[in-house]
Amino acid sequence: MSNSKNKNKLMHVKHEFEPVYDEKSDILILGTFPSVKSREQNFYYGHPQNRFWKVIAGLFKEDIPQTIDEKKTLLLKHGIAVWDVVAECDIYGSSDNSITDVIPTDISIILDHAPIRKIFANGAKAYELYMKYTYPSVKKDIVKLPSTSPANAVYNMERLLNEWKRITK
Repeated sequence: MSNSKNKNKLMHVKHEFEPVYDEKSDILILGTFPSVKSREQNFYYGHPQNRFWKVIAGLFKEDIPQTIDEKKTLLLKHGIAVWDVVAECDIYGSSDNSITDVIPTDISIILDHAPIRKIFANGAKAYELYMKYTYPSVKKDIVKLPSTSPANAVYNMERLLNEWKRITK
C-alpha cells in the first residue's frame, strides 16, 4: 500500500487533468484539488464515498454516471463546467486542510470560452482558496456550497441535495 505511506508525507503535486466545459456551460463548480483517488483515476471526484456524482445525478433526476464519459456527458448536458481552484500545491494525501504553496488554476480559460453566469465552490476550502487566489483577478462572485467529500459527515445526502439545489436556479 504505497498510498498509505504517502498520506503522511507532504508532496508537491500538479493537477494533471483538464477542466470539463463547453460553449454552453453556464455554471462553474470549483473544487480545491483532486484527491489521491481522483488523481489515480485522472478525473474529478473519484473517491467512491465522495457524493458529488450522486448529488449532480439527483438534482437532475438522472442515473448516477459510472464512466468518465458518462460523467462528462451528465455535466455538459446540464450546462455544468467543473474544475479546481488549485493547479499545483504541496499536500498531504487528500487533505484539503494541508494545502500550501498554492499555484492557482487560470479559470479565465473557461470564463473566456463559456457563458458562465454563476460560480459555485464545492466546500469551504474551495471557497477560501478561490477568494484568496482567484477572486482578486477575475472579480466574479462565488457561492459556497457544502462539500460533497466523505469527510463532511455533518451533511447527509438529503441535506446536501437540498443545499446543492441552488445550482439549478
